[in-house]
Amino acid sequence: MTARSESIQIDIDDEQMSGTFLSPKSKVPGVLFVHGWGGSQERDLERAKGIAGLGCVCLTFDLRGHTGGTGIPLSRVTREDNLRDLLAAYDRLLAHPALDTSAIAVVGTSYGGYLASILTSLRPVRWLALRVPALYRDEQWHTPKRDLDKADLRDYRSTLIRADSNRALHACSQFTGDVLLVQSETDDYVPHATIMSYRAACQQTHSLTHRIIDGADHALSDPTSQQAYTSILVDWITEMVVGERLSIIQST
Repeated sequence: MTARSESIQIDIDDEQMSGTFLSPKSKVPGVLFVHGWGGSQERDLERAKGIAGLGCVCLTFDLRGHTGGTGIPLSRVTREDNLRDLLAAYDRLLAHPALDTSAIAVVGTSYGGYLASILTSLRPVRWLALRVPALYRDEQWHTPKRDLDKADLRDYRSTLIRADSNRALHACSQFTGDVLLVQSETDDYVPHATIMSYRAACQQTHSLTHRIIDGADHALSDPTSQQAYTSILVDWITEMVVGERLSIIQST
């Protein structure tokens, strides 16, 4: 949180002592979590609980089609559908009365990282954390995601993609905030080339932190990998979102 500073005088006997009141600003940063394809908010919720304890308003949610129910079935969900879901979640977070609307972090995993990257071109985002962010061709945007050619996607992700040829990468190339990029060493779905495409796109960022979780697969199926990612994310959030908010604003 930002601390407000107010200089005061404290009367004692016939003298005065100089003092300074430091009080927290009423508004706090917000953190929005976006899970991956076929996932849910369950894992995000555990990490969000810890980050909320740092003094942030956190929002986790289930993308439509991912948890059953009577809505759009997963087999018919398009990227457009889920991007609209993300925009709705962002706007709901922004409406929280305790939120500092200039201090929003978005944490996206895999498909959620891809959507989060695009979000930065549509809404203000201060900090962007991407774990194994996926990539998709811009074509067939309105085609159900499940119907996309998986072999073609593997080939696409295995080559270095120029930022000006992909919507998510182009958004990253225009992003001027801070970025955390987390890679899994043995990832079969998001290979090293994809991570390098994202990294190469982030040319205007304020800072870029790239971490590799040794021995980790795409899903972080090993508990040790889960713990490693949690530590990386919480440390980065603490530095970027909370640490930055400790700056002193002199009262006028």
